[in-house]
Order: sequence, then structure tokens, then C-alpha cells
Amino acid sequence: MSDIQSSKLIPPGSTIGILGGGQLGRMMVLQGTPLGYQFITLDPATNAPCGQVSQQIVGRYDDPQAAEMLASQADVITYEFENVDADVAALLEQKSYVPQGSQLLYTTQHRLREKRAIEAAGATVAPYMEVRSAAETLQAVQQFGTPCVLKTATGGYDGKGQFVIRNEEQAQQAYDELSVARTELVVEQFIHFQCELSVIAARSSNGEIKTFPVSENVHVDNILHLSIVPARVSAEIQQRAEQMAAAIAESMNAVGLLAVELFCTEDGQLYVNELAPRPHNSGHYTIEACETSQFEQHVRAICGLPLGSTALRSPVVMVNILGEHIPAITEKMIQVDLSTTSLHVNPKYHLYGKEEAKHKRKMGHINVLCHNIEDALAWIDQTNIWRHE
Repeated sequence: MSDIQSSKLIPPGSTIGILGGGQLGRMMVLQGTPLGYQFITLDPATNAPCGQVSQQIVGRYDDPQAAEMLASQADVITYEFENVDADVAALLEQKSYVPQGSQLLYTTQHRLREKRAIEAAGATVAPYMEVRSAAETLQAVQQFGTPCVLKTATGGYDGKGQFVIRNEEQAQQAYDELSVARTELVVEQFIHFQCELSVIAARSSNGEIKTFPVSENVHVDNILHLSIVPARVSAEIQQRAEQMAAAIAESMNAVGLLAVELFCTEDGQLYVNELAPRPHNSGHYTIEACETSQFEQHVRAICGLPLGSTALRSPVVMVNILGEHIPAITEKMIQVDLSTTSLHVNPKYHLYGKEEAKHKRKMGHINVLCHNIEDALAWIDQTNIWRHE
């Protein structure tokens, strides 16, 4: 981090600029406004979710003029998703205060750079090999065994840019399909995990670090379906996961939030799968279930305020609402739900204000607060809204 980007206090009353106008920015505004901050977002879509609750500049992320306009109106700039153009972030570093910097984006936008940074922090990733041809892909498959996964180094999210290779004969097909992306490719050994976990770590511009409770995550069709907190793993595994996340945040000189996704094997080994340098879907449970939400914590971190308590107030299950669930969710919200009393659960609905409810598109989430996790899972099951999952 340059001297220009070194720690400084951004007091309440200042304006926070957000690159990206999606739901993460929206929730950042909703959680940061009570602290006294103003917000302005840059997004190419008119009436973006974040723009509905803050000022918005309508412009492309790679438009230097729009970026300079954002810089001129903001005292500090953050981003709500990691596919922001790193060159634009670097430009903003020259024009404004971007405590997260562009280096973290540069690293986490590329699987190989990210894996090397994770290893440099002392954490473990699944064995991997960069491949540049179908022959090298086959060599990696033979070394790691099947199944294994071929991934693009850039551009992958929610399962995109990936090919699960189940036999050696698929090596050629996998390479042919993914090489059209014209980016580096990497083969990863498949980890036979017992569960998937994640930890949201927060590191402030003055170096303070706090981690949120470990979330146990369930994916359906490569999209997060449930986040269960407390995670149903031992206290020792939870402690190691939090320590690992903190060590990575420290090693990478992160500012703001860093989401660390992990695989946990049956014998308790932890492998880091990937990182996200921003608020994360698996941290949405924190809005009602923790003393401080991930979004408030991110604002505190980038502005140099003391970090808030991450203590868990209540067990919780977060369930995602996708486009196909919206009609049933709307119906559910306008009816009296007697099952919440019988199961002792308290569902908190969050809809993101997206105009078009596309199939598999994240439209909102519900934080089901509960006395025990099984009651929350029972409520989710009894709604029948996610019966096709």
C-alpha cells in the first residue's frame, strides 16, 4: 500500500463511494447510514439496487470519466464485487483514497495468483497445476486422479468457468471448452470434503483484525443455498478456520472484509478454496444474528473506526431467494405464519430491489433466527418454497 493509501480516519459525515451498485452495496448503505455516512455508487444499470438507497452515477466500471466523477464526490472509495477493473481501481488510487487498494483485486481476480498468496500466508489449498494444452491437462488428470476440476484463472463465479473431469477421456473436451476463454487454466485435485465452511475476516486500515463466526455452507447447482451458524463442526475446527482467515487477511495486507471459503474433510483438514475481498453472501446472516453486521464492519474497517463486536446473538440459518422463488416468497410474506411460533423461529426477509426475477438470480435472502438450527431447517423445509432444490 502506498503512502497516499496509508491509514487515515474517515469520520462520520463523510461520503463513501461504492464501485458497484448491486445488493452488497445496497446493504452496505443500509447498515452504514446509521453511523452517519453518506453514500454514492457507480453502476451502469439505472435504478440499481444500491442506487435505490443512495446517490448513483450511471456509468461503466471501465469509464475513466465516470470513475473520476465518483472520486470527486467521495472521501473514500470501496468496491462491492471483485470483478471491478483493476486498472480503474489503480486510477482511483491516484485520484482518491482507496484503502483496499488495487493489489488485493489484482491478486483475487486470478486463481493462480490467489493460490500463491494463500500459500504464502501459511494456509493450505488443494493440489493444483497450471496447464497450457490438452496434453498438460491430461498429465494433471493422471497425476491428481479423477474426479478433478479444470478452472479458468479469471472470470469464474457461481460455478462458471469450471469443468469437472470424471475420466481421462474428458481431458481434451474440458480443455477445448475452457481454453476459448483465452486465460490461464488450472487443474485442481478434487477434495472429498465433509462440508464447506467460510469465515469473514475484517481488517481495518489501522491493522485491527476481527473474524465472524464460522458459517457452514450448502450449495445447490454451484449457488449458495444455505449458511448455517454455528457451523456443525468442532470448536477446534472453527478456531483453526478463524485463525487461518485472520492470517490470510494479515499476510495480504487486506483492508475491509475478506471472505475465506474452505473445504473441511472428514478428518478435520482445512483447504482454502477461494477468497472474496468484499462482503460475502455467506456473511448475510450477520445482519440480525451478530452484534455487528459484516456491512457495518466493512464501513468501520475502511474508515479507520474501531471494529465492532462479532459475537453471535442467535443461531441462524440464511437461505437464499432466487428468481424462481419470488412468487412463493411474496405470498409467504403477506400471510400469517403460525409455524414460526410452533418452531420458535423468527424469519427476517431481505429483498434486494432487482427489477427482473431471473431464474437462478439472487433476489434476496431470509435470516431464520432460532433457538436451535434444526428448527430453522425444519421451517425452511416446511415452506416447500425450496422443494426443487
